[in-house]
Amino acid sequence: MIKRKKPIISSSTSRNLRLLLGLFCLISMEDFSLPKDALFLGFDSSTQSLKATVLDSNFCILTSEIVNFDSELPHYKTKDGVYRDSSINGRIVSPTLMWVDALDLILQRLQDSKKFDFKKIAAVSGSGQQHGSVYWKKGSSDILSSLDPKKPLVEQFSQAFSTKESPIWMDCSTTAQCRAIEDAVGGPLELSKLTGSRAYERFTGPQIRRIFETQPEVYNDTERISLVSSFVASILIGKYACIDHTDGAGMNLMDIKKRVWSKQALEATAPDLEEKLGKLAPAHAVAGLIAPYFVQRFQFNKECLVIQWSGDNPNSLAGLTINTPGDLAISLGTSDTVFGITMDHKPSLEGNVFPNPVDTESYMVMLVYKNGSLTREDIRDRCADKSWDVFNQYLKQSPPLNGGKLGFYYKDHEILPSLPIGYHRYTLENFKGDTLDGVIEHQVKEFDPPSEIRALIEGQILSMRGHAERFGMPSPPKRIIATGGASANHSILNSIASIFGCNVYTVQRPDSASLGAALRAAHGWLCKSKGGFVPISCMYKDKLQNTSFGCKLVATAEDDKLVAKYAVLVKKRMEIENRLVQKLGR
Repeated sequence: MIKRKKPIISSSTSRNLRLLLGLFCLISMEDFSLPKDALFLGFDSSTQSLKATVLDSNFCILTSEIVNFDSELPHYKTKDGVYRDSSINGRIVSPTLMWVDALDLILQRLQDSKKFDFKKIAAVSGSGQQHGSVYWKKGSSDILSSLDPKKPLVEQFSQAFSTKESPIWMDCSTTAQCRAIEDAVGGPLELSKLTGSRAYERFTGPQIRRIFETQPEVYNDTERISLVSSFVASILIGKYACIDHTDGAGMNLMDIKKRVWSKQALEATAPDLEEKLGKLAPAHAVAGLIAPYFVQRFQFNKECLVIQWSGDNPNSLAGLTINTPGDLAISLGTSDTVFGITMDHKPSLEGNVFPNPVDTESYMVMLVYKNGSLTREDIRDRCADKSWDVFNQYLKQSPPLNGGKLGFYYKDHEILPSLPIGYHRYTLENFKGDTLDGVIEHQVKEFDPPSEIRALIEGQILSMRGHAERFGMPSPPKRIIATGGASANHSILNSIASIFGCNVYTVQRPDSASLGAALRAAHGWLCKSKGGFVPISCMYKDKLQNTSFGCKLVATAEDDKLVAKYAVLVKKRMEIENRLVQKLGR
């Protein structure tokens, strides 16, 4: 039998938490149902696209829409939704106006579809790629408050930004700024204790410091700095929206326990920064009413609420209805993430801790890998004739454990571990899976295509398990819920089940972030109607299987011997990884 590692929170505490939440919903005797005809709209402004999902009051999807940046807004000339700056190592940005253009387009498509009445939308919320930042030029608040409904948004925001390129989560050009901020507060662990994470290149604080140092004219001409999430929310309410507590924790600027801006972190980043950031707000709070522009141009109800937007991963947590410790989610997208919840904030030198977006007492814990779908696509194109069918065929024909072949694949500078671009391949001579005694490793230049593909997939999942255990996540988890584009791939899900040693579930839709945003819109509406926070589970208690949020079992961990062998392989993987970090780490 597989022994469970003690998780961040005990199973008894987890059971008590579930009982208390259920008891609250039961004994309060309040009606937590939503208005029968009400609709709730959720957006997801991600790296490569903008998605929208409309939920009805029974939590069923009414319709959805998507705008792909590269193919549908080609005049911005992005690749994978971004610009890669060849002149500055690691600098990756997106054109801010592209996100405005996409909002115009997706709302027009939803209106043209005639699948629902905009007047029935009771609340809107959204998800933005975490850490990305927008720099509003001085005077832009006047543009926000005086939008002309006869004109598209993109025309009216062409002069609203002090820089037209937004740093995003893929950027890794701020290593020097990270070290300076950590040194200013007493080291990386002190910063993690204060803000929930050590300084990461993708985090907004280091990005702001770099702009202040290298483009002081941009910083000085900026009256407000928004995250991607609060940026789109600002457009929807016609004034600057607050940054929410959860997404705000991804900046290295917020005191994670007090949930206010940290004076120490602000001073370590840039002068007069608090004024440019504005206030913080809980994720369930109302940002404002929908702006008159959208009432007149798209016929929204003027009483429609805009609920605070938050980050994409926190919205996925909501969309996967993860409410208790013990469950883990794995999101397989442009980035791969592993996340769950805990009741405690324990400082660490890897991983991230955020306030839970749908619970005021607990935290969300997360691991992030930059080399997700784009790296899988790169290996597919190299080894499988650019075909997912061929890719999956090769994955199936190569045996579990891959005959002791291990691979490390970094198409981009990796976050976890902190390694530069490069592919590293090893064979493990004498590896049978029972022990590492007598195993001899050899570094090699290449594998045959089936072995290369399995080395990629197993390598990514082995790394997830190794770092999850090191971070204190439950091992094995009670279950894993998979989401993101690659969660439709059953061969990958079977590998996750075998390597983590637990059952794997999926939800009906892989785009859990926009679905979670729509659910959060309903939750925010309910909190407003009740005059304060209510547990989100009260909305859908005992109803989930009949909604768009029901989970389906897709892969099981039936072979305990195989799971045990993967546990041995995880140790070897982490051993080699540690050596690579010592030799090549940034």
